[in-house]
Amino acid sequence: MTLLPDTLLSGYRSFVQGRYLQETQTYRALARDGQTPETMVIACCDSRAAPETIFGAGAGELFVARNVANLVPPYNPDGEFHGTSAALEFAVQALKVRNIVVMGHGRCGGIKAALSPGSEPLSPGDFIGKWMSILQPVAETVAANALMTSGERQTALERISIRTSIANLRTFPYIAARERAGELRLCGAWFDISTAELWAMDPETGDFQRPLVDVEDAVI
Repeated sequence: MTLLPDTLLSGYRSFVQGRYLQETQTYRALARDGQTPETMVIACCDSRAAPETIFGAGAGELFVARNVANLVPPYNPDGEFHGTSAALEFAVQALKVRNIVVMGHGRCGGIKAALSPGSEPLSPGDFIGKWMSILQPVAETVAANALMTSGERQTALERISIRTSIANLRTFPYIAARERAGELRLCGAWFDISTAELWAMDPETGDFQRPLVDVEDAVI
């Protein structure tokens, strides 16, 4: 029995013989000098929506925090454990990132759970249910809209959750201060797994639109 799954060891072998071999000096510089990413991405844990893959990022280019449904809780220094808030604190206060991107995606399981609060918890702790309660007020409003199909409600809440997370980012005093000073930019994005469409949020209106990126030659 191997110490790690065979698929991971195979992937590591490909990495060492491929990308690492081509970028050895980059990795050594990052090890020596530390990381200086300009952008933090808050993304979902979903294995189909990896920010580094979607944005074609190399080592040291993105500081990524992933959680269920790419949520940011409100600022709450209550002495409890706050993984996402800790990552934000390090990214903004230590790394001095200039951009924070909240990236949601289509067919998100966490959002589906938020729209079905009566579902049976996956465990007695119901950690997913408690985490998704960050969206409870807006989720209830969207779920009650009988004029929308289930798919429309899903997409709507996926995008509303991004706006909610950005609003919650602004409850962090040091984030709000740096944004006011023009030192930090908050962005929203939504990725469609099936079509690879990337939608960006207009900071003024909150509407999502496709950036002008030429993907006509891509094989879909």
